[in-house]
Amino acid sequence: MSANTLVFEVGDYVVYPKHGVGRVIELQKSEIAGMQLELYVLRFEKEKMTLRVPTNKAEGVGMRKLSSDKTLKEALQVLTTKPKVKRTMWSRRAQEYEAKINSGDLVSIAEVTRDLFRADDQPEQSYSERQIFEAASSRLARELAAMEESDEKTAQAKILQILNEHAPKYYVEKVG
Repeated sequence: MSANTLVFEVGDYVVYPKHGVGRVIELQKSEIAGMQLELYVLRFEKEKMTLRVPTNKAEGVGMRKLSSDKTLKEALQVLTTKPKVKRTMWSRRAQEYEAKINSGDLVSIAEVTRDLFRADDQPEQSYSERQIFEAASSRLARELAAMEESDEKTAQAKILQILNEHAPKYYVEKVG
């Protein structure tokens, strides 16, 4: 391993951009196609999925440790700001939202969560909007839960509380 390779220990929570928060459950050595490979074995509980990532590719695929407290504060702060609703076609916005979620960047994921949030007294969302909102808020909640050593349900409640507290001041402006 090179000196700048990220090193994760067994038991560490990590973020894999396309799947969210997982845990390193094992370091494995395998021979694949005649080459010796060292692998991180990641477990994603929610998806009931195990993923093996070569240690030398971890950085390249964007695998990272949990966000810093500063990044978490920034992401939660984003939830309190005014949603940015673009007037482009839904299919294009949906692609942008998916790309932000899959980037693994906590602040970008918070932006998607904020932009697609609908309070109970707001107009209904389309099925695909709801799906993307749930994907983003779940990804945000899992990282928040891992960082605060709570569970996803508690973290999700915290996120929704922040959104419900701050969203009204923005959509009242539009109506009034």
